[in-house]
Amino acid sequence: MSSTSTPSLREQQHPLIRNLANTIEAVWHQHLDLSPYHLPAELGYVEGRLEGEKLIIENRCYQTPQFRKMHLELARVGNMLDILHCVMFPRPEYDIPMFGCDLVGGRGQISAAIADLSPVNLERILPDGYNFQLTTLSVPNFSQPRELPEWGAIFSDFCIFIRPASEEEESMFLQRVREFLEIHCTQAIASSPVAPEQVEKIIAGQKNYCTKQQQNDKTRRVLEKAFGTDWAENYMTTVLFDLPE
Repeated sequence: MSSTSTPSLREQQHPLIRNLANTIEAVWHQHLDLSPYHLPAELGYVEGRLEGEKLIIENRCYQTPQFRKMHLELARVGNMLDILHCVMFPRPEYDIPMFGCDLVGGRGQISAAIADLSPVNLERILPDGYNFQLTTLSVPNFSQPRELPEWGAIFSDFCIFIRPASEEEESMFLQRVREFLEIHCTQAIASSPVAPEQVEKIIAGQKNYCTKQQQNDKTRRVLEKAFGTDWAENYMTTVLFDLPE
């Protein structure tokens, strides 16, 4: 993947997507000791066609001592659809939540914005340090909250899922994601590895998260239409939501 390709796609996308992608990477670089995470070469930059429009997908992946894989995906379908997708997969030796964030927009309007720090234990309880810091944040007041999907039980009580109604609400969402990331990075660095017998439970929790996320029919349908069923299945399970070994 050429180093010049991502900014060009980013520059064409909705301003909130561009700003959020820049914010995510800035917080990562500020707090974490990043090294590259290698995707299969043919999946770093992908082009296809969807209903006659050009589809571009660009992926950036990193890893750190605490995170097995940190994935930022940007995608665009002609001038119809802009997408940002980001997940931070903790290494299973760390009992920390999954950060996930998605933006979907089209024709200059963001229709869906979601961000969460999702606990991976079956009790859906965040670690105390996270809980304390998240509870101290002000509660943002968005005018158009959206309903979580049927499989949304994986999300925490702090999850935000909205349709931003104004530039002010877009800025509020961006700020909240920055706060989630600041908390996540600092808490992760301060975390100690768990006892070996706990690793299995964490892996089970991460598998549950990934399995539920793979039920997102909209994502799967877009990929199947553009690239076929087998390719979509492979991309969903090896790039978007791969399971820890």
